[in-house]
Amino acid sequence: MAGRLEAVTGCMFSGKTEELLRRVERARIAKKEVLLFKPELDTRYAMEHVVTHHGRALPCCRLPTDISWDGFSGLIADHPVASTDVFAFDEAHFFGPSFPELAERLVGLGKRVIVAGLDLNFRGEPFGPMPELLALADEAVKLAAVCTVCGQPATRSQRLVAGKPATGGPEVLIGGLESYEPRCREHFIPPSR
Repeated sequence: MAGRLEAVTGCMFSGKTEELLRRVERARIAKKEVLLFKPELDTRYAMEHVVTHHGRALPCCRLPTDISWDGFSGLIADHPVASTDVFAFDEAHFFGPSFPELAERLVGLGKRVIVAGLDLNFRGEPFGPMPELLALADEAVKLAAVCTVCGQPATRSQRLVAGKPATGGPEVLIGGLESYEPRCREHFIPPSR
């Protein structure tokens, strides 16, 4: 069987994790062996589960953000690659530059690989390995949220500080509704550079 890379992307609150978990559940219903992962950096909601903003959760394994093929092989030694049909990764934007190679290696072994992650950071710039993953994907799905200002489709993640658009800060700031809101292009206010 030929491998396949599926990428699910969009802004915060667009349903990326919900879609990832939907695909994982369908694979399990089809009696496929599935492994679900998230980066160690993601400490929201639960440490050993991938959890949506609405509370839906599935157990997962945590991976270091700088994971490589060699490191990955060692970490999943209890779950042989050969007997796993589907590898699913949430918050893929947090993984490092070697992550697309890891995904492609799995695809080359005939595996179905599903990644979900932000396409843009809070500045509105391409985020982490997601641009490369989207380019390599056999299927790319871009989801939109609802703009909190006007109700139109939102494609940007507005970082908030004290309820106001952030004017700067580090690229990575783990958070949810307290730190981000979805915005359309018109109402997105990029931070100063």
